[in-house]
Amino acid sequence: MRLDPCMKHKLVRKAVREFAEAELGPIAHDVDRDARFPWEVVEKMRPLNFFGLQVPRRYGGADLDSISYAITIEEISRVSGAMGLCVTVHNSVGIYPILQFGTEEQKERFVTRLASGECIGAFCLTEANAGSDAAGVETHAVASGDGYIVNGTKIFVTNGGVCSLPLIFAVTDAANPSRSASVFIMERDMPGYSVGEIEDLCGMRANPVSSLFFEDCRVPRENLLGRIGDGIKIALETLDTGRIGIAAQAVGIANAAFEASVKYSKERQQFRKPISAFQSIQNLLADMAVEIDAARLLVYRVCALKDAGKSFGKEAAMAKLYASTTATTVTGRAVQIHGGYGYSKEYDVERYFRDAKVTEIYEGTSEIQRLVISRAVLSELT
Repeated sequence: MRLDPCMKHKLVRKAVREFAEAELGPIAHDVDRDARFPWEVVEKMRPLNFFGLQVPRRYGGADLDSISYAITIEEISRVSGAMGLCVTVHNSVGIYPILQFGTEEQKERFVTRLASGECIGAFCLTEANAGSDAAGVETHAVASGDGYIVNGTKIFVTNGGVCSLPLIFAVTDAANPSRSASVFIMERDMPGYSVGEIEDLCGMRANPVSSLFFEDCRVPRENLLGRIGDGIKIALETLDTGRIGIAAQAVGIANAAFEASVKYSKERQQFRKPISAFQSIQNLLADMAVEIDAARLLVYRVCALKDAGKSFGKEAAMAKLYASTTATTVTGRAVQIHGGYGYSKEYDVERYFRDAKVTEIYEGTSEIQRLVISRAVLSELT
């Protein structure tokens, strides 16, 4: 029997929420405090297909539609933003490019290992002099025999400390980076591949963000994704997809802060009544509810476009921009509603507040999202 899509989505939300609350809820505060990656939860996620959410079944995945994927990321992030980040980066920018641009041999060799959770994925674009400016990449790959020699450094790599099959963005001709930019599938055991120290970050502390170093790292030709010069195309499509997951993550963080605020406002007494009785608090909660719903609907719209095979770049940027702004705004209001307690590490809203900010930065800053949106709008109205 085929389930109605709405019923299926409700079942996905229920199942993921129960898992996240049972397995991540009890440790979310501690792993954030200790900046510890929870491998014990990863072990439980592997057989449940969290690491192959939209991978076709023939490669060992769950083959979910995009709304189910977004719901999954939202519900994990509602409990632990750092694990929501791990899962979305792995599935979107780690696996998706190989599914879209890889050969059948690459899919059999790499996607199956990623979908099983045996390997964790990542996408490495950012460097000291390149982030929003992809043309500024200095990591280079030089053809040598039956492969390439890669030299360079990637910074702020999400999943960097635990990934074993990252995709890296490199150029083969420094004088013409836009035409020679390419993507390579790297393997952690390659000589010359090394991992830097884990970054001591403000938020998402349970995700091991690090630098990756490549020093005369030999990569076989069969690890080239697509063709030489496909890098910009692969990067842009990959980032469009990645923005869906980050938008869903932002919705999850915002929703956690909202739910905590509603609960606290009913319990906290001032002037012999719960603070939820005061209109100023009611107005804050009302605005939070509206903004979260609007962000979620923008996420669902881009998911529907993606599954329909339609262009979704502008809509992904809109969802990411609005959802990340909502997460920052809502978590700030949550701290305000909690007052002094909201500024204490004993309360989860302090963690939500820290985690929310970076959703405005990675997978393209809010300024870059506005650039993408404005270019699309100007092009459409020309």
